[in-house]
Amino acid sequence: MKTFLISDSHGFHNQIVIPPDIDCIIHSGDSTNYWELYRNQLEADSFIDWFSKLDIKYKVMCGGNHDHYLMKKYNIDKIKDLGIIYNEHGYEEVNGRLFFLSNYTPTFGDWFFMKDRVKISRYWEELIEGIDVLITHGPPRSIMDLSYDRMGKLEFCGDGALYKKILKINPKIHTFGHLHSNSDIINYGSRTIANVDTIFYNSSMVEDNNFEAGIINKGHIINI
Repeated sequence: MKTFLISDSHGFHNQIVIPPDIDCIIHSGDSTNYWELYRNQLEADSFIDWFSKLDIKYKVMCGGNHDHYLMKKYNIDKIKDLGIIYNEHGYEEVNGRLFFLSNYTPTFGDWFFMKDRVKISRYWEELIEGIDVLITHGPPRSIMDLSYDRMGKLEFCGDGALYKKILKINPKIHTFGHLHSNSDIINYGSRTIANVDTIFYNSSMVEDNNFEAGIINKGHIINI
């Protein structure tokens, strides 16, 4: 199944170039940008219309911390009525493959779908072996998640509890976004680590401190 991985389009979805002959597209959250629901809803309506009309059989998405519109049931109902596969936190079967999707990230600022770092591990307890594609908005700790803290110091910002769980269950693919690249940091890309079968993909498409440029990264094409 030829699959296109994207994330963090932040309202610039119309700039994304869709490769030919794609069977499945996965968006790992932050399709929108603005906190205020009215402005966020305008972005969401545009994204949902664009995403639903793509000539791709399987359209899969989770939400991210910017996706205020996904706090509203009427938007979720609309998404599902249009044939888009969405799950806030749970399993989906896609063309015989087992997917797990989650919007949740550790708390940072006043955004959405965030959980306290001390408590977030409970949300990963239901992850089991045999997952073909793990789709989360945020990265595991130390995997393409480098950013600056509020004091301007570099730190790994990903989820340590998620990292520990992945080491135990070894999903085949893990795709995420949330932590963008910066002028002097490259988070977008793919990575493997020793003694772990999982291939990790940071699929974020924009660049911090360069939002006016829109889509910078092209997304990943993989076979599942």
